[in-house]
Amino acid sequence: MNIRSLTRGDGAVIGAAVLLLIASFMPFFSLKTVGGDKSASSWSPALFPLLPTVTLAALVSAGLFVFARSQPAGRLLVGLTLEQWATALGVFVGWAALWSTFSTIAPSSLGSGANDGISKGVGAWLTLLFGLAFAAAAVLSNRLPALKAPLMGAPSQPQQYGVGPGAQGLGGAQPYAAGPPQAGYGYPGGAQSVDPAYGQPQPAQQQQPYGVQAQAPQQAAAPAQSGGDFTAFWFAVPVPRPLYSEDGSGGQIAELAPGTWYLAVDQRGPALIAQTQDGRRGLLQDSSGIQRG
Repeated sequence: MNIRSLTRGDGAVIGAAVLLLIASFMPFFSLKTVGGDKSASSWSPALFPLLPTVTLAALVSAGLFVFARSQPAGRLLVGLTLEQWATALGVFVGWAALWSTFSTIAPSSLGSGANDGISKGVGAWLTLLFGLAFAAAAVLSNRLPALKAPLMGAPSQPQQYGVGPGAQGLGGAQPYAAGPPQAGYGYPGGAQSVDPAYGQPQPAQQQQPYGVQAQAPQQAAAPAQSGGDFTAFWFAVPVPRPLYSEDGSGGQIAELAPGTWYLAVDQRGPALIAQTQDGRRGLLQDSSGIQRG
């Protein structure tokens, strides 16, 4: 499981589930008697089925959100995606937490023969609060742009990179040094630059000695374009996404992983023609939320 594939919405769901688990150990009902205070938490058999419908259901829903990030997009379970199942279960958690405030307990469960003195404890109100927060996070995690952003940002990029002879700047006016890291793009043996027009690695210049300011690369010509209006660029995906065959056969040839830079070499409608680290090209049908380099 790549933690970089999680979104901020996933983090909010996981956090609310953990808070619900903590609240389940706190007194849901309390009773003050002469012999001392008595209480019952969500784990008490007298409050069944509060535990499975709120606390355990929230943990299962959070687990489905996390598991869905490691699966190919569009995988169905009984006609629904894993995220849809997780969202539906999250709404159920909020509904059950709301109705838990109307629950009662038998006086004998607290060692009392009368209802006098029995009151809701702090666990009851925290269960309601965190249950509603969990439902809201589950519903909005894939709808609000702020929650769809990656939980962890892409790896930090050095400010300058070596530029080899003939290497071109991405975007025309910007030199290639403004792009993503060249080392680690799948070509071992040190930093290399990639010509977007052909996708071939170019040798990098020798690193300048410490204390000597590197010379700025000369203005590079605009990279090859498709249809005269497309410029190749680097990008990273927020979650794992499949890369399909470029010929339109529909077969999946690779899966793009978060935290790795890929090269967009062409555009086909809303989809992108992307190139992987090993030089394979394919069709990225879902380009929403990508991070440009």
